[in-house]
Amino acid sequence: MTETTTDIKGVALGKSEALVQLVCFKLGEGEFGVDILKVREIIRMMDITHVPDEPEYVEGVINLRGNVIPVVDLRKRFGMEGRTQDKHTRIIVMETDGTLTGFIVDAVSEVLRIPTSLTEPPPHIVAGVNAEYITAIGKLNDKLLTLLDIEKVLAN
Repeated sequence: MTETTTDIKGVALGKSEALVQLVCFKLGEGEFGVDILKVREIIRMMDITHVPDEPEYVEGVINLRGNVIPVVDLRKRFGMEGRTQDKHTRIIVMETDGTLTGFIVDAVSEVLRIPTSLTEPPPHIVAGVNAEYITAIGKLNDKLLTLLDIEKVLAN
């Protein structure tokens, strides 16, 4: 029995086609994705305790089952306009360099497996998000998906 995988368009792929599995989320009108292996969990918004003298994009910390986790507002980190949180707002808890960090996003949309052949390096100038944070652009049917390097988002 031969195992085959299908791409986003439903086309059968050979075993040799490399795939990347992503958690996809929305920020404003943009669609973004992060490597699923970095995602520990996705939670609803909860009370955030503000911490003094943190960068503007750090909302504070949360207590998640006894773990104190810093929370970053990705809208603020990317210089986007603020938005009122609603029932779709989520915190994606990711592990970066052995540390858990929460990232506030407008909504989590789906988990995708896409072939690397549908991705390409980002252009040098990308509107809305600093290109240094982007690992690739995924071309999915009629939309583009910006793949983020979450370590670089936290590095600066």
